[in-house]
Amino acid sequence: MATVNFSVPEDIKNAFNIMFEGQNKSAVIAELMREAVERAQSQQRSKDAYRRILARRKNAPHITEEQFRSAREEGRP
Repeated sequence: MATVNFSVPEDIKNAFNIMFEGQNKSAVIAELMREAVERAQSQQRSKDAYRRILARRKNAPHITEEQFRSAREEGRP
């Protein structure tokens, strides 16, 4: 298992130690890091999807507002 060293503000360190007193702090930190990685990966996937959507829109057919309204009306029962 790897060892990492981080500098954190003293108030955060104290709050962490109080909140997680009696717990395996290494396990807590590892879980928090895992969640941060998953969150960052999810955000990256969202950004990538957004970029793909924008790229596809460049090649999408352009229609006028009137064409859009007409198609919308034709699709109604």
